[in-house]
Amino acid sequence: MAETLNSLDSGEAAGFSIDEGEVSRFSALAAKWWDVKGEFAPLHKFNPTRVKFIRETCLAHFSLDYRTRAPFEGLQLLDVGCGGGLLSEPMRRMGFTVTGLDASEKNIGTARAHAGQGGLDIRYLNQTVEQLAESGEVLYDVVLTMEVIEHVSDPEAFLKTCASLVKPGGILFVATLNRTVKAYGLAIIGAEYVLQWVPKGTHDWRKFLMPEEIATFLDGTPLMPEAPVGVSYNPISGQWALSGDTDVNYMVVAKYPVTAAF
Repeated sequence: MAETLNSLDSGEAAGFSIDEGEVSRFSALAAKWWDVKGEFAPLHKFNPTRVKFIRETCLAHFSLDYRTRAPFEGLQLLDVGCGGGLLSEPMRRMGFTVTGLDASEKNIGTARAHAGQGGLDIRYLNQTVEQLAESGEVLYDVVLTMEVIEHVSDPEAFLKTCASLVKPGGILFVATLNRTVKAYGLAIIGAEYVLQWVPKGTHDWRKFLMPEEIATFLDGTPLMPEAPVGVSYNPISGQWALSGDTDVNYMVVAKYPVTAAF
C-alpha cells in the first residue's frame, strides 16, 4: 500500500467524512504544531493530561506492568487526525508501534520531520480513515481520535470507521467538546475571543457532540462506550486535570465486551 495518496488539500476528498475547509485551515498552521508558545500552546498544556489518561487506561486494559520503560511493546496504535504528532510521539516512546494518520499533507510533513529529528520510527500516512479502512489495513490494539470528531463533516460515519479498525480485545479513545452553553462560553467566547488561546473560528459549537451522541454513533459496532471522563482547566494553577465535569472537554473509552474479546 502506498504510504502517500493524493493530498486531500487538493479537493479530492469527496465521499469521505472529512471537512475540506477544516483540513485547509489546519494545513495553514502546520508549521506551528511544535511551537509551545504559538497557536497550539493550549494543546501542549493539555497534552500531558490526555497522555497520562491513555497510558493508565491501556496499562489496566492490557494488564501490563507500569514499571516497564516501554510497556506497550508489540501493540499497534493508530492516531487518527494526528496533526503534527503531539500524541504519536509520546505513544511511540511508550513502546507502541504507531501509525499517524492525517488528511493534511502539510501536517504529515511536519510530523515526519519532527519525528525524524527525534529519531522516532513512526509511520505517518496522508490519508483519511476511510481510505485506510478500505485498503485492508491491519487492525489496531488502540485507536485514538482525540479532538478530531468535532472537525469532520459526518461524525457518525467517521466514528464507525474508526471503530472498525479496532481489533477484538482492543480499545478506542474519543476526545471532544460537549455541546453545552458552558462549552460555548468557555471554548468559543473565552478561549477564542477573550483569552485568544486559539485562533478565532477554530471551533464550531454546532459541531460539538454530547456524550450520548458518541454512544449512539457506536451502536451497531462491537464496541461498548464507558462513562465519559471530564477534563477541566484550573485558571489558578494553569493546569488541566481529569474531573467529573464533562460540560466542556471530555473523553470516552470504548471497548469490546469481555465475552467478545476472545
